[in-house]
Amino acid sequence: MEVALALIVGLLVACSIYLMLSRNVLRFIFGLVLLSNSANLTIFTAGRLTRAEPPLVPSGLPFPTELVANALPQALILTAIVIGFGLFAFSLSLVFRAYRELGTLDSDAMRLAEPRPGGEAETEGRDAEQPEAPRSAAS
Repeated sequence: MEVALALIVGLLVACSIYLMLSRNVLRFIFGLVLLSNSANLTIFTAGRLTRAEPPLVPSGLPFPTELVANALPQALILTAIVIGFGLFAFSLSLVFRAYRELGTLDSDAMRLAEPRPGGEAETEGRDAEQPEAPRSAAS
């Protein structure tokens, strides 16, 4: 069973990397969620798959008498699921806001803060006829 889960983890990681290499920001977010799920499945598989009893200690005993399942990977996965969902919701809201402001989900078209490739700075906020302020001799 561990071998099958290892192959599934590999497939999920490959699909997530494929999605994350896309220029579409929404596909990147879906790839990030898929990568998070593959990490959760890796932790689950590393915790050993057993058909043991739940990790409960009978009253009056210092430790369980039978073979029990490891509760640590399950607790880590539950925490990671909650954190991953919060990250997904926040990222999705940022992508939605960026789409409303810029009108595109293409990451190459979202380059407002970067200079143009020709070296020309954008002058959207200034009048084209208004000259720049003179520089002082000290600078």
